[in-house]
Amino acid sequence: MHVTVRTAQKTQQAKTTVPQLAQDFLVDSPPAASLLQLLDSCETPPAVHDNDETATSRLVLGIDIDIRSHNQRALDNHPMSRSIRMIQGSSIDADIIRQVHDIASAYKNILVCLDSNHTHEHVLAELEAYAGLVAAGSYCVVFDTVIDDMPADTFSNRPWGPGNNPKTAAKEFLKNHVEFEIDKSVQNRYLITAAPDGFLRRASV
Repeated sequence: MHVTVRTAQKTQQAKTTVPQLAQDFLVDSPPAASLLQLLDSCETPPAVHDNDETATSRLVLGIDIDIRSHNQRALDNHPMSRSIRMIQGSSIDADIIRQVHDIASAYKNILVCLDSNHTHEHVLAELEAYAGLVAAGSYCVVFDTVIDDMPADTFSNRPWGPGNNPKTAAKEFLKNHVEFEIDKSVQNRYLITAAPDGFLRRASV
């Protein structure tokens, strides 16, 4: 099984950039759920799906600071809603972290995606909170590391920018976590990505 944890500070369309497809638990929204459904279709005998459309062992878990009613309705009415679960609150709140860890304990293969408040301090706190869930051989994907490579005036109305962003947090995290490494093969394969040096592969437990 795989668990993917994607955190978000505001509701938005989910990214579907997943370096490994053999996931069982994702924290994201309908696009990610469709990947899990595809895996279920490939692995589960057709008769099971014919008789029980809810049969699945995989989950997308999303953390959002503000789950708006129209977004929740859309998720509830989505054909793959059975594979999606949302938690409202800050991704670095101690109670939210505890809930995620409790849910993740039922899964083996976990992929974590971080895409929320982009300040160094916030992302580093998320890495410390959730990267430990990642299964060996899987990834913690830190999105929007590209901020560090953009002009300083690009985000004049935001608290992040060059020198204070997800990439600086990832580099700081890696100093004390030798079990993770930057997998540049992923970004080299994509050619264009918002997460350069953000695909952190767990090489060991």
